[in-house]
Amino acid sequence: MSLVKRLKDALISPEDMGNVTLNQFFDERVYPHILVKKKYPEHDRLTYDKHIRPKLGTVKLADITRIMVDDWMAAQIALGYKRSTVNKHVFLLNRIIKLASHWGFISHSQYSQLLLERLSLGDYKQHFLSQGELRRLLHACDSDPHPYLGHFVRLLALTGARNGEARQAKWSDFDLERGVWIVPKSKNGRSRRIILSQAAREVLDRTRETAREIGTGITEDDFVFTNPKTKTCYDSFYAAWHRARDAADLDTVRIHDLRHTFASLLINNGSTIYDVQKLLGHHHISMTERYAHLLPDRLHGEVEKVSNFL
Repeated sequence: MSLVKRLKDALISPEDMGNVTLNQFFDERVYPHILVKKKYPEHDRLTYDKHIRPKLGTVKLADITRIMVDDWMAAQIALGYKRSTVNKHVFLLNRIIKLASHWGFISHSQYSQLLLERLSLGDYKQHFLSQGELRRLLHACDSDPHPYLGHFVRLLALTGARNGEARQAKWSDFDLERGVWIVPKSKNGRSRRIILSQAAREVLDRTRETAREIGTGITEDDFVFTNPKTKTCYDSFYAAWHRARDAADLDTVRIHDLRHTFASLLINNGSTIYDVQKLLGHHHISMTERYAHLLPDRLHGEVEKVSNFL
């Protein structure tokens, strides 16, 4: 069905608005709206179908009460989902409720009553790996049977790249002569440039050798980390990562902590917060300021320069 046909079919007459169920509202109004607004709408469709449709979908919009949405949230927690995952489901439900109010399907007072607060995630904990921890981790990665794990983890640690950026990288994204990696589309939807150190370039050279050994492609259109079974990029490295981090006795360390470690090493070796912003590809400096607490140790040395001069 074409997008235009979807939007025409989505028109609900005013007299029917009071009888529309949540499922009807999502299918006939919200999803066509998402198709226009979002580049990848399928995720919202899957989230709704799995987590909202079964519990609340058959209820009329006008009949949804606060106790219903509270019970729905409690059920999400009881099913064992992480609080951060439940918050993603809450975000979608809140968005649906907001659109229902905006388009006149429910009153503003009902909207205010139904809007859910996200669950508290506690203090955000960053793990900065020490040199010894990095050594243990890399040794465990090299010992793992996964052909690319050691290369993948080293590339993240040496560039501060995000997991998905490296996992989906193609050889055409790299200019090894100039030492530049172009990410076509980063997390914020923009392309970004990653500067490659000599060590990072050597990791890519070794990755290419591994690709030759196991028979995966190394042409411009091939993924750098090509799964030899599927001949495309890996869906994830988590299974191998968990084996390696457990072997290194670092069971609380996440792949994303390699990015935090990269930032901490930059700051502790003289980089400014603005350098870190550029190298991590943060669009807003507020994202980089989470590392500002690392600055005082370096700043003590900076103020000594003035005292020495005086």
